[in-house]
Amino acid sequence: MRTPGNAVLVWFRRDLRDHDHAALAAALTSGLPVHCVFVFDTDILDALPSRTDRRVEFILGSLYQLDSALRARGGGLIVLHGRAVEEIPRLAREIGARAVFVNRDYEPAAKRRDAEVGRLLGEQGIALHEFKDQAIFERDELLTGAGRPYTVFTPYKNAWLKRLSSADHAPCAGSGQFAPAPAVALPTLDDLGFRPGNLGELGIEPGMAGARKLWDEFRAGRIQRYGALRDFPAIKGVSYLSVHLRFGTLSIRELVSAALAEQADSWLNELIWRDFYFMILDRFPHAAERAFKSEYDAIRWDDWPAGLSAWQQGRTGYPLVDAAMRQLNHSGWMHNRLRMVVASFLCKDLGIDWRLGERYFAEQLNDFDLSANNGGWQWAASSGCDAQPYFRIFNPITQSEKFDPEGKFIRRYLPELAKLPNKYIHAPWTMGRLEQEALGVVIGRDYPGPIVDHATAREKTLARYAVVKKT
Repeated sequence: MRTPGNAVLVWFRRDLRDHDHAALAAALTSGLPVHCVFVFDTDILDALPSRTDRRVEFILGSLYQLDSALRARGGGLIVLHGRAVEEIPRLAREIGARAVFVNRDYEPAAKRRDAEVGRLLGEQGIALHEFKDQAIFERDELLTGAGRPYTVFTPYKNAWLKRLSSADHAPCAGSGQFAPAPAVALPTLDDLGFRPGNLGELGIEPGMAGARKLWDEFRAGRIQRYGALRDFPAIKGVSYLSVHLRFGTLSIRELVSAALAEQADSWLNELIWRDFYFMILDRFPHAAERAFKSEYDAIRWDDWPAGLSAWQQGRTGYPLVDAAMRQLNHSGWMHNRLRMVVASFLCKDLGIDWRLGERYFAEQLNDFDLSANNGGWQWAASSGCDAQPYFRIFNPITQSEKFDPEGKFIRRYLPELAKLPNKYIHAPWTMGRLEQEALGVVIGRDYPGPIVDHATAREKTLARYAVVKKT
């Protein structure tokens, strides 16, 4: 029988901060020295499509800050590179850990990983303690009157707000003793087999410091106007905190507390959506692979590689769609209104399976989060919980006219259209040939013509989705 250990281990994953951290706070109150570890999990890294990935760069930069903060408190960060299911049990055994503390993850693959780690630890007599940290409410904490998970957002939001108390968003704090970390340099990108990208060029600062700067700026100047500004991509109206929320460089509890204090209901609503999608993926894991509403799996999508490629490259001939995709490809980020527009365009104008778009976003987004990405794509495809009706089909021209009326966003990412007057910027193909030549933008030469006719595509989509009405 294994002798109980004389230390505990905190395993950091998507919670790269040393404050208001549920697992760390609990470990510190254990009365035992606390070791801290992060694993660059090769099960995840080896599946990435490119050796230049802004997310790996962001994580590494965040770990340098986390290590520095922990060392200032007498500890430090052990950084490993390998399979987490092997590295965590091995390290726990080597340091004589009595328990491993983690914050809970809701993705199917992460849940399988954690179950396997828990099993292997248990064989060594080491406990795995899991905590709620990235959500305010999780699992079955909010249920309908029938005792089932919510599948419609508004009743979920109402239940969320009704149940919320100050304790639910109070910071997690604990005091205790850190175990000194070995004086070993953290790995470089090259050590991990990756190359630097354009994170610095984009001005994206990782870690707790980067999160704090963005949060302070948003709270001081825009949080109250979020509801009015959030839909206009040419305006600096959103928080830009999504990548920091994804990797936990700031706490959801702090953001909820501030949203309540500022009475920023529109922004709080977005944080509740985040909880909702976590819950949906956790309770309905089939949504990660298939339509949430199973009848939508009967839809037959078009096999159109050229159409998919044109969409990915921002060459569809619809300026708002193309500008949004070029923003994504350049920066790894896309404005939320545009995420809806381009997703609807792929599914309902091009007739291409939403899963192909979801996969491309998963490869490109700095803030990729399976629950929100899947939820957003299934919303656009009408196959998800509380999704837009299948007959609601965004018109990419009217969306452009409404949310980028002067074409400022379009011109930023489609410089070839910079000279077009506002009346043509949303639909350049409506210019006459003489005007095109005078402006130096000949459709089909300098900028593509529309890949599909929206009105025709809309009728095809209604026919495609008719199968749903028959089930």
